[in-house]
Amino acid sequence: MALTRDFRETIQKRVQKDKAFRRELLKEGIECLLSGDVETGKVVLRDYIHATSGFAALAEATEIPVKSLLRMFGPSGNPQAKNLFQVIAYLQRLEKVHLKLTASKAA
Repeated sequence: MALTRDFRETIQKRVQKDKAFRRELLKEGIECLLSGDVETGKVVLRDYIHATSGFAALAEATEIPVKSLLRMFGPSGNPQAKNLFQVIAYLQRLEKVHLKLTASKAA
């Protein structure tokens, strides 16, 4: 899913102003990953990271090099589970939320 620069800038501005939207964006990114839509999940989380802490702060907090994080969330990135869950844990702390997984019957 290719996003235009204007669209990304719009998302970033809204994330910075709207706490509920920011939390929903984080939730959506994680839900995409869990549902198997890894590409969309990475795009959403990359946009979330750009609009919040940034990759430099994320690298410092997780001790994962910036270049590795950028590759992880890039189009051909294939993040290791350990690194991905470390990033998700940090993003939840940053947002001051704890997302819970609930089971439901498939449609």
